[in-house]
Amino acid sequence: MKLFNKEKRIQYLGFNDFWFSTIGIIVISFVTSFLFNDMSMDNPFIILFIRWSSSLFFTIIDWFVIRAILIFLRRKFPDFKDDFKRISILFIAIVTVIFAADFFGNYFLTYFFSLFDITSRHTMSFKVLLAITIIVVMDMAIYEAIYYYVRLKKSIREEEQTKQVMIQAQLDTLRNQAQPHFLFNSLNTLRDIIDVEDKEDAKIFVDKLSDVYRFILESGNSNLLQLQDELKFVKSYIHIQKERFGDNLVVDWKIKDQALTMMIIPMSLQLLIENAIKHNVVSKSKPLIITVKTDENQLIVSNRIQKKSTQLPSTKIGLKNIVKRYNLLSNKSIEVNNDGEFFTVTLPLLKLSDQK
Repeated sequence: MKLFNKEKRIQYLGFNDFWFSTIGIIVISFVTSFLFNDMSMDNPFIILFIRWSSSLFFTIIDWFVIRAILIFLRRKFPDFKDDFKRISILFIAIVTVIFAADFFGNYFLTYFFSLFDITSRHTMSFKVLLAITIIVVMDMAIYEAIYYYVRLKKSIREEEQTKQVMIQAQLDTLRNQAQPHFLFNSLNTLRDIIDVEDKEDAKIFVDKLSDVYRFILESGNSNLLQLQDELKFVKSYIHIQKERFGDNLVVDWKIKDQALTMMIIPMSLQLLIENAIKHNVVSKSKPLIITVKTDENQLIVSNRIQKKSTQLPSTKIGLKNIVKRYNLLSNKSIEVNNDGEFFTVTLPLLKLSDQK
């Protein structure tokens, strides 16, 4: 049957209540036996057993009728907003069932056992019915407390899953935003090479660009990447840029070995170097020196500010993209410092446990 199936019990009650019901019924049957009957040891064992059996009979009826009503109400009113209505109806149902089953049933059993000259119960009083009602309400309150906890935990879990889906969607958008940004700047570089170099240099550039995009595609679904993998990508990117700038572009690497396995946002270092090249003069008289170093759990990228006489229009995607992705993925944020002489960006190096 539906109500006795284990999966259904867990679905509607929040837990498998087999042992809770079994122990609860036995305990309540003994309690009500002493409330209703003379259970002193002066009575014969058979009389005590019959009186306890009658209490057990009514306890089983009360428990499973009220339990069935409880399940019915949960199926009909499953939302948190309906809790007050559902619990109010359940309370009325408990009182009704107890008065109907115990009050009228008591007289039926009293009459039935009197035919055999056995007194099954004393006169049912309002106090006794009130006592039974309180006991049953307490038991049903345990059901409700467990049910509320299970639903609350499920609601929090679903809310967290929804939040993660939304965060992942934002990350995907930002990641997809960064890739066209890189392509746009790479095509501009290719155009410049075609203008000043021969076709062979352009072919080499395209081959290197192909290698870089292979990396982008392979790491496209990753929110975090080991620093050593990001460095491989960036060094390929710098090799491409050197096709254009030669020795006028210098990257000073100061990376500690223990930092290589730390995690970083994919393409974040590449975007910083790209921005440095875009917004600064890179020439023989003013070579651009970019310093990339690690310090504790940080990656620091800095360069001397060498403003171009004519600034290229900025899409303002690169730095904002990195900031947003770090904010979405962790509680650690990047630091940007412009003191007029040097432009420095500090990226936190993360562990997988640092993810939100």
